[in-house]
Amino acid sequence: MATVQTVSSDLLSTMNGSTTTSSSSSADDVQDRFMTLLIAQMKNQDPLNPMDNAEVTSQMAQLSTVTGIEKLNTTLEGLISDSQSAQTYEAANMIGHYVLTEGNTMTLSEGSAYFGVNLPDGADSGTLTIKDANGNTVREIEFGTQDAGVMPLSWDGYSNDGSTAADGTYTFEISATVAGTKVTATPLAYDKVLSVSNTTSGIKLNLSTLDAIGIDDVVEVY
Repeated sequence: MATVQTVSSDLLSTMNGSTTTSSSSSADDVQDRFMTLLIAQMKNQDPLNPMDNAEVTSQMAQLSTVTGIEKLNTTLEGLISDSQSAQTYEAANMIGHYVLTEGNTMTLSEGSAYFGVNLPDGADSGTLTIKDANGNTVREIEFGTQDAGVMPLSWDGYSNDGSTAADGTYTFEISATVAGTKVTATPLAYDKVLSVSNTTSGIKLNLSTLDAIGIDDVVEVY
């Protein structure tokens, strides 16, 4: 029985993207190398044992697939680049604005401090507790029925005994209930966007006092 002549390993390597082909080669480079190797192999084949047509056809089909994948990758890279540029532009528009993001700190300055809470299930009662840097309770406020959603809040700096608290950083806690059952109440910090960074982990908003956050971490913009 006559043996079937197979395509050379060099040709297969070119077709299947092995380490012999530079990752930076374009689709046209792959096609050119394939045709050069194929023509050379056909010129030097054994007339008594020619190349198998089915095998050549199969390898050419693989070339078409590889070329198509490379072109698709190039298109996707372009789309990703455009998307990142759009996100950077969007983020840059936030510079100078204030945002609410998850966090339990607030800054009291000249009798004003801003913060918020997210109540996804609403509440029929709750308690806001403000503490100083030493963990001492400065102000405790009871509140009634609240609709579901984000609730912007402010503090005038007055403590439980009626005195004025000193400017500085404070923390706060919020507990809320519905029909006597505790529900989710996420504290939100309020801070100013100073700049934008394009990092390896994505676009970051650099805030005035808090750590840098991602665009998806912004709950509201002011």
